Amino acid sequence: MNNNRKRRYFRYPKKKFCYFCSNKMDEIDYKDVNLLSRYVTERYKILGRKTTATCAKHQRVLTTAIKKARVMALLPFTVGRKLKG
Repeated sequence: MNNNRKRRYFRYPKKKFCYFCSNKMDEIDYKDVNLLSRYVTERYKILGRKTTATCAKHQRVLTTAIKKARVMALLPFTVGRKLKG
């Protein structure tokens, strides 16, 4: 009876927390492009709640701020395509 199995230790994942709740931010400014770009992918899709670890309240405010910034041309809607010709 040779017991050569490796022992696996279970490690609890680090608890995520909402950035806006921890800094006590009530409003998210749509003009703060550096902050908004953290919550957008490189293809400028809005990241989800589980990925960004924001609470539901701030995720709703965040998406409206990103959409306002897109309309005001502070953030692009998509990645620009190269045109042939």
